[in-house]
Amino acid sequence: MPNALRNIPSVNELLDSPPLKSLVQSVSHSTVVTGVRKFLENLRIEAQSRASAMGIPTPNELAERIAAWIATEERPPLVPVINATGILLHTGLGRAPLADEALAAVTDVSSGYASVEVDLITGERSQRVAAVERLLTRLTGAEAAAVANNNAGATLLTLAALAGGKEVVVSRGQLIEIGGSYRLPEVMSASGAILREVGTTNKTRSGDYEAAIGERTGALMRVHTSNYVIAGFTEQPSLAELVTLARRHSLPVIDDIGSGALVDLGRYGIAGEPVAGESIRAGADVVLFSGDKLLGGPQCGIIVGRRTLIEKIMKHPLMRALRVDKMTLAALAATLRLYGDLEVAERSVPLLSLLSTPLENLKNRAERLAPQLAATGAVAKAEPIQDVAYLGGGSVPTQQIDTWCIALTPRESTVDALSDALRIGTPSVVGRIKSGRLFLDLRSVFPRQEANLLVAVQALGTPPAAGAVAPGKQG
Repeated sequence: MPNALRNIPSVNELLDSPPLKSLVQSVSHSTVVTGVRKFLENLRIEAQSRASAMGIPTPNELAERIAAWIATEERPPLVPVINATGILLHTGLGRAPLADEALAAVTDVSSGYASVEVDLITGERSQRVAAVERLLTRLTGAEAAAVANNNAGATLLTLAALAGGKEVVVSRGQLIEIGGSYRLPEVMSASGAILREVGTTNKTRSGDYEAAIGERTGALMRVHTSNYVIAGFTEQPSLAELVTLARRHSLPVIDDIGSGALVDLGRYGIAGEPVAGESIRAGADVVLFSGDKLLGGPQCGIIVGRRTLIEKIMKHPLMRALRVDKMTLAALAATLRLYGDLEVAERSVPLLSLLSTPLENLKNRAERLAPQLAATGAVAKAEPIQDVAYLGGGSVPTQQIDTWCIALTPRESTVDALSDALRIGTPSVVGRIKSGRLFLDLRSVFPRQEANLLVAVQALGTPPAAGAVAPGKQG
């Protein structure tokens, strides 16, 4: 054991080695020094705890191991990813990418000071929602708007402000649960409102709502079941019916449309997603929806509706706890401005751009890229193949979107190993495994990412030597 410990090189000796010298260029010198010391300390402890003699690697081998270990330890957990899953609003991958205009707006307001709560015309203090309210009211037809940190926050805030201590009537078929343990009954309880569920899972009528209305009723609520579908023998009252009923009893109607489209997505083959403006036109008093899903903006929860109710929501103490910052407001405002012209939005809002890409375009890209991927060392075969993608993000789970993929067959490793290697590589690529192959779905890959996609696969191995026979090509 003493001999083994004497063979461990010093910190300074290792720092002078090429692997660690080059690592200093990408991470700080102090980080490398700390890493070397920690690694050597662990090595000494291991050597002392062993009953038998332990071989110590050469200084250069140790330096290479330490450099690889530090590089792995220092890699940030939040990095850019090429989303080749075909799930356009992948929650684990950050949902909607932001438009270039939104990114530029964030840079503009965050690189210095910004007029977050100051009216530059009057010099008086203003509400931060002023940055987006006019755009939201123009696009939805609502009288006023507010913005919270996400749609769950918007729901909690609205229920607390409008129905705290009162009953909110909701259909049993709409008591949703979404990812992250969000359950509507629990959110309602946390808000101080009292859930009054009516009807059955598959059938709820207008009369069920009316029978539940009493002195303690604070609101009627409709919730879009974005992540599941109840089919078959079903019935739900229309929003217009609920509005008519609520008017007779002087109650507000809260319409939580979830993913929150600003335009009809039927033009892209997505049916059944409610549009915020249509809910307002149908008479909903308050409409709630997400900013980072179908709208294609930053994470936030948007509240639009009657001015008197929005003002009440804005004055609630939870508003300050759930409010958004200047970067979110800037990104949201820039995204909303793009919706002033749908053709501009389709070109500029990444989600709409991906949805509106013609299938023939995806096919051409797949056929062009497949031979390049097939020429890499890690891939035995790369085949263009038509398949289906999904919107994701808790939206329209049963509806498929036509797409084209490149199906990769690994040369030597398993498909799971190929998937893992691409996921942890640089750049990181996340695909989906299907039928024993790794599918890279181009519906969720931007054209500008194709070069990096090729680099990622090339980094896994080198092409076979000249004259080698590729698998499946034996004579």
